[in-house]
Amino acid sequence: MRVIPVNTSDATLLVTKLPEVKVRDRQTGEVAVDPVTNQRLMTLELVFIAAGGSDMIKVTVPEQGIGDGLVMGAPVFLSGLVARPWESEFGGRARHGIAYRADAVMVNATAPAQG
Repeated sequence: MRVIPVNTSDATLLVTKLPEVKVRDRQTGEVAVDPVTNQRLMTLELVFIAAGGSDMIKVTVPEQGIGDGLVMGAPVFLSGLVARPWESEFGGRARHGIAYRADAVMVNATAPAQG
């Protein structure tokens, strides 16, 4: 699977949904874990503001990579952010998208305000 590094140096990232445990299988409640480290995975939602526009993104982060002090609206910094394009077929319907994964998310107290 192709992995694309994401440069966030010119972007502002704000928390719109606090981290929650990522569920691998909704029917069984099985929690998603990193296949290499066996750490539980968490997801959070952010607004990504850059180049005069904004997008909502959902990012997966290992539980140990969740920094202290995350609150709604907090500016954050993502370490090791990558994008992974994906596609699948379910019930005869093709689906595709981009999955975002980071090594860590931390409060960014020095984030500049973007207008």
